[in-house]
Amino acid sequence: MEIEKVKCLIIGGGPAGYTAAIYASRASLEPVLYEGRVPGGQLTTTTVIENFPGFAEGIDANELMSRMRGQAVRLGADVRRGEVSAVDFSSRPLRVTVDESHQIESEAVIIATGATARYLGLPSEQRFLGMGVSACATCDGFFYRRKVVAVVGGGDTACEEASYLAGLCSKVYMIVRRDVLRASEAMQQRVLNAPNIEILWNCNTSEVLGDESGVTGVRLLRKDGEVFDVEIAGLFIAIGHHPQSELFSAYVETDANGYIKTDGVSSRTNVEGVFAAGDVQDPHYRQAVNAAASGCRAALDAEKYLKN
Repeated sequence: MEIEKVKCLIIGGGPAGYTAAIYASRASLEPVLYEGRVPGGQLTTTTVIENFPGFAEGIDANELMSRMRGQAVRLGADVRRGEVSAVDFSSRPLRVTVDESHQIESEAVIIATGATARYLGLPSEQRFLGMGVSACATCDGFFYRRKVVAVVGGGDTACEEASYLAGLCSKVYMIVRRDVLRASEAMQQRVLNAPNIEILWNCNTSEVLGDESGVTGVRLLRKDGEVFDVEIAGLFIAIGHHPQSELFSAYVETDANGYIKTDGVSSRTNVEGVFAAGDVQDPHYRQAVNAAASGCRAALDAEKYLKN
């Protein structure tokens, strides 16, 4: 089987991957980018993006990703459909298998596979994804100004989301399956002291309610067996994220939650020639503009590495 040899391979087609491809192309690194299972990444699960600089009226998420992709292609990036199925970073050159058959050897690899939000797994939740169900308050909270919403979760992320939404929405319910919050004391106090946040303790979400216009409510099951409905316009799932790093974990160092560790403010991993960008190495911000910036950083780091 013939092995393809490339200078810079980028794995992942979200804001980080496309931006890395743009900068790598301008640096004459002749990047090859594999978009993975979902071209455009997690960003495409939202609708209109209003907080990406340069778009005063907002922009559709798929349109933004299409423009980023097009820019990378125009500058010379070889953007391909396909999913990386195996890697071998134990020696140089770095070896990657695509779709379980195509072999590639690369001098540098940029990992930009992102992180997926953890969802509840309800059919109704999936039905209203992008129509009232979201996993990012910072991304979508603006659309629910002066409306009633709910946040599912009881940890730091859920408390942060609820606090952010409380500044926009008329009322925020927190749906917590236990009788305590798992968040830090500071985050708990922020939620408990907010006048428009109400915590629904010992509750599990059993169904998301809605119609053709989107979410209209949520059906809850309390620990004592009581079933009741709450009218809301939006439901924010805040039960954590899962970085797509398993494929690399035999070689690349990750933290306890699976996020790839990088060296200080750089994108360098513990493996020479391997760099990480975007949500796969960022457990904190999870914003498109931040992912794009880290893609730029990874390409610059790869350029410096390859030209030394």
